[in-house]
Amino acid sequence: MAKAAKAIAIVLLILLPSLSFGGGEGEQYQKYCGACHGTDKLGVTASPLLPQLLTRYSDERLTSIIRKGLPATQMPSWPDMNDDEVKAIISYIRKPVTVKWTTQDIEKSITLQEVNPVRIESFKRIHNIKDITAVVERGNGSVWIMTGDRMVDSFKFGNVHGGGKFDTKGTMFFLPSRDGWVAKYNLTEERYVGKVRPCVNLRNISLSNDGKHVLAACLIPQNIFILDTATLKPVKTIENVGKISAIYEQYSSDKAIFTTKDKPQIGLLDTATFNVEYIKTEVSFEDFFIDPLERYIVGSSREKSLLVVLDLKTKKTVFEHKIESMPHLASASFWYDKGDFYFATPHILKPYISLWKMYNWGFVKNIDIGGEGFFVRTTPASPYLWMDNGTDTLTLIDKKTLALKYLTPRKGKKATHTEFSGDGKIAYISIFEQDGSLVLYDSATLKELKSFKANLPVGKYNFVHKSRSYEKYQLGRELYMEKCWGCHHTTSEAFGPAFSKIVRERPESIIRQQLTDPEATAKKLGYKRSVMPKIDLKPEELDVLMRFVEEFKKSGEDAQDN
Repeated sequence: MAKAAKAIAIVLLILLPSLSFGGGEGEQYQKYCGACHGTDKLGVTASPLLPQLLTRYSDERLTSIIRKGLPATQMPSWPDMNDDEVKAIISYIRKPVTVKWTTQDIEKSITLQEVNPVRIESFKRIHNIKDITAVVERGNGSVWIMTGDRMVDSFKFGNVHGGGKFDTKGTMFFLPSRDGWVAKYNLTEERYVGKVRPCVNLRNISLSNDGKHVLAACLIPQNIFILDTATLKPVKTIENVGKISAIYEQYSSDKAIFTTKDKPQIGLLDTATFNVEYIKTEVSFEDFFIDPLERYIVGSSREKSLLVVLDLKTKKTVFEHKIESMPHLASASFWYDKGDFYFATPHILKPYISLWKMYNWGFVKNIDIGGEGFFVRTTPASPYLWMDNGTDTLTLIDKKTLALKYLTPRKGKKATHTEFSGDGKIAYISIFEQDGSLVLYDSATLKELKSFKANLPVGKYNFVHKSRSYEKYQLGRELYMEKCWGCHHTTSEAFGPAFSKIVRERPESIIRQQLTDPEATAKKLGYKRSVMPKIDLKPEELDVLMRFVEEFKKSGEDAQDN
């Protein structure tokens, strides 16, 4: 790779002899860096080199990267470069650049793969979309498409950052990179479609509820670019939104929500009309998530060191609590236990996670996890919260007792980012090393099931666990196991009829009344008396349970029995 990069750089100098690159500094940059990082520093096959993206790198660190390269990337080493050349390059890449990124730039960036109809016809290996998990292998710049414990496909795409997104029907998967690219994978045809570059530096992406548009939240330039999911072409630009924290879709309406770190506001983007309404807030949000019932925004304020809960209906703050450090709310995890809803979040640069109650909002406690973690994950199929801590050992926290347990997949090798299969039975764990692996565990028994060799595997994205509407479903599943499972199974008859039978034969209004007033419902259905006991359910409990029940309108093989 180093020889190829140097050869390209020489060719570039031959082809562009007459261009002026800002004196000696620019000439040294073009000689060594321009071929991969772009003559305009906006990136080509490598990341952009803009001063606003380099603030966390000291001159000493940049010198080391230039001389030694970066392992497991295409960045070559330049050990023979003299000190003056290194200083010239660092000085040049720290100089401000005015970035203009237009719809024409976006359209020119679109790269589509040719369709191979023979391959499409012969690769029908995805039987249940809920089983699909995309795995990022950073070291090889590749993405695996897995179903359960099998890899069914892979494609090249590097520098992934911000989380993948599935459309609600499970026909498409989109994955963003830090340097502004978005890749598209067609799940129906089981093939990589291509990529587009909506901007130079990308924060994250979301999808409209109807699956027609990708919403790309960008930091350079500070716009939201809206792309057509079919063609990848730009259809609308929301300009000058500010330093965006993130954008997330709502599953219950044609809305997406975004916040900005430099402006005290929340943006509500109508994904049908592309109009934006702004809610003024008392603080700006560093990070946030939308609660599973889509009634609140939970955000963090760096300026006032607060965790803040804002009611989306009243547009008022309903809860705030002082925090010592910024929580990583984008990786928060939710669960239900004994009548209460909870979320847990790691904290940046701190060796603990914090636990909070939802809806009757309140701080519960901090739990020491033995090191700085970044991802907390759980599933109804596992009794634990799974937390990495920057070491070779995962901390598992019992969701009912908060007792700690530890799991070391590979001694001496960093374990990170647990994710689960759609049914929650398989836990995928990344061993983040060049000679690393993807290790699969039984999420309940903690028995190792299988492993795959991998070069720096990181993020994993499952259809169920990356679809926001399933957050509500997962909470309903835990409530069902606690309050309903003794009498009702999901797809088979127990003491009472199966949920799949109930939803096919009874309207939603009757099911809701059955849950809240079974005596009255029994009379409506022609029974002499009700054998179902009255269960006191709070409105939030009823909502999540109904979401779980409604899943069984689908065929039995698509639903998850327990």
